[in-house]
Amino acid sequence: MTAVCVFGGTGFLGRRLVQRLAADGAAVRGAVRHPDQARSAFGAPGMERVTFFCADVRDRGAVAGAVAGADAVVNAVSAYVETGGVAFEAVHEQGAETLAREAAAAGVARFVLVSGIGADPESVSAYIRSRGRGERVVPEAFPGATIVRPSAMFGPGDALFGTLAHLARLLPMLPLIGGGHTRLQPVFVEDVAEAIARILADPATAGRTYELAGPKVYTMRELVMIVLRIIGRRRALVSVPFAVAQLQARLFGLLPNPPLTTGQVDLLKVDNVAGGTLPGLRELNIMPRAVEEILPTYLGPAHKMEETVR
Repeated sequence: MTAVCVFGGTGFLGRRLVQRLAADGAAVRGAVRHPDQARSAFGAPGMERVTFFCADVRDRGAVAGAVAGADAVVNAVSAYVETGGVAFEAVHEQGAETLAREAAAAGVARFVLVSGIGADPESVSAYIRSRGRGERVVPEAFPGATIVRPSAMFGPGDALFGTLAHLARLLPMLPLIGGGHTRLQPVFVEDVAEAIARILADPATAGRTYELAGPKVYTMRELVMIVLRIIGRRRALVSVPFAVAQLQARLFGLLPNPPLTTGQVDLLKVDNVAGGTLPGLRELNIMPRAVEEILPTYLGPAHKMEETVR
């Protein structure tokens, strides 16, 4: 039985990947900072093959213990907010390098780094720059590492559409950062988890970089309109300059669960679409599912429930 260690195993993507790998018969180790709370994020089926380790990518000793004896390691750790003195660089670059080095030293066969479309080691954005530098140091520490770059991921509990729907139900108007002109190619989180599972099962994917994007490109304004249509709301749309959005995001960063982060604003400053030169979901024999197909399955019922209460 294959043993796979998933760092960030309770995150938005990580918990789906843990469930997908466990369902496939793998022995999965979820490396998380709070293992006692981890099981509450999962359902019972297949969990007998999942164990949780207390490990932080910034702690070399804990990382070494978590990866010992693993056949494969996936780094799905992500931080959108710099909190508690933890910088993006410490997580996405230094932490990623530590994990890759310890995995190589432990004789792990496969390593997958989850990055993101638009990662750029020379970006002026601390978030985007740390992602790009993580992509640079990981292959040096673990030759043959596979890098996956998802576009904006969506699914139940997402930070994109879920937040938009919540705001649309609360506010009489919705902000469009940068005028809503940014182009995105959202990808279903379950498709990304499936892609990583297939990458781990295929040795030919080692050393390659994949851009994982959905089947359609939208402007941010178009995505907002789709959400409003699904939840049955009509709202005024107000353009918000990037500078104002950055200031708001810094203030929101003081909250435990900020609705907007500086990293998210930075990502909206440039189009977030696949470049077309790297392999993606179709090369992994996965037909990507569109926003219009999936969104009603988790935004629609909430709307109906709200209307029933009224």
